[in-house]
Amino acid sequence: MASFVGYRPEDEKAHPPYLYPDYVSTRKRAPSRPLIRIPHTVSEITGPRLVRPISAAGSTDLTRFNGGEALGERIIVAGRVLDEDGRPLPNLTLEIWQANAAGRYAHEADKHDAPLDPHFSGSGYVITDSEGNYRFLTIRPGAYPWANHYNAWRPSHIHFSLFGPGFASRLVTQMYFPGDPLLELDPIFNSIPDPDARKRLVASFAIELTIPERALGYRFDFILRGRNSTPMEQAR
Repeated sequence: MASFVGYRPEDEKAHPPYLYPDYVSTRKRAPSRPLIRIPHTVSEITGPRLVRPISAAGSTDLTRFNGGEALGERIIVAGRVLDEDGRPLPNLTLEIWQANAAGRYAHEADKHDAPLDPHFSGSGYVITDSEGNYRFLTIRPGAYPWANHYNAWRPSHIHFSLFGPGFASRLVTQMYFPGDPLLELDPIFNSIPDPDARKRLVASFAIELTIPERALGYRFDFILRGRNSTPMEQAR
């Protein structure tokens, strides 16, 4: 007889609150009334699945775009996507978006005067294999100023969006880099109450992933749901 693994609820301190006054935008968009929480049951965490007509190869090399090679420090990001019991989650799509090496997004809403890179779109996707592994090549993003407060700078980071077994397990999060001095000053990073949970958003340098004379390697795992889950941005 198969053993049953009990459902373990998430630790609320692992995720940022809707209202975090130091993160100024939340003052305007946080709910003004208490939310009615509807606990997830097995039906919500096992389906419905997200199905997309996309290539299994994904878009795993963000360093080449529009007929040329992007400027900046090349890096490899790899890891696994696991459920709360450590089981791999195959065939999941990880969407990726980030700023370029100068700290600017290839988006019309970004008015930062840093240069755009015609050979870097800043977006791509990768699909996990049968063991939940993913891997892609990109450019280390630069820090950039934002208007949250005086002399505010966002640490270097990469955005991810992915779906688990069902829509209710969607994760939108950010990956940061070890040793970044801007982390302790960043309201978004520090809006997560649990310091151990904040550490789960920082990638680890991985020499075994590094390609000699080409790209440094970083490892970043995702855990969907449970007490050790990857901190996620709250739905707005």
